[in-house]
Amino acid sequence: MIAETVCSAVSAAGLGIAAVSAYRKRFLTAARIAAYSLVPIGLVLTGVVGWAADTAFSLKAWVGFGVLGAAWLIFLGTRAVERRRGGTRAERKAAKAAKAARREAVAPAASAPSLGTGASSATARPAGKPQAAAPAEDFSDIEAILKKHGI
Repeated sequence: MIAETVCSAVSAAGLGIAAVSAYRKRFLTAARIAAYSLVPIGLVLTGVVGWAADTAFSLKAWVGFGVLGAAWLIFLGTRAVERRRGGTRAERKAAKAAKAARREAVAPAASAPSLGTGASSATARPAGKPQAAAPAEDFSDIEAILKKHGI
């Protein structure tokens, strides 16, 4: 009963503010305020306010909300653990099989370092070209800009 009275008073006040806005030739604002002010009275007439008031003072409803909250927290916790582990069980099993297949694809001697320094080495450079020195970084244009701005 109190909730219905409060909603009716809020709607009446909103309609009064809308009338003042319309008087000031702000019709778009007045229409929006009128629309917002009709929402509480609409909720009263549909029975939503009565249902919400009955739910707010019901112990059974609050226990139900608590159970839903606990289920939601458990769901989020399991999702976090699943993401941390790397997916579902089937995905982890497939990843493990792929890792084993990659390990078998590499020859055992491939990981041993090459001791030969001859031309057959894959990383050997041709004898005719010496290794070029790394080019010095040229900051002259940056220095010119900084000097121009007095920095």
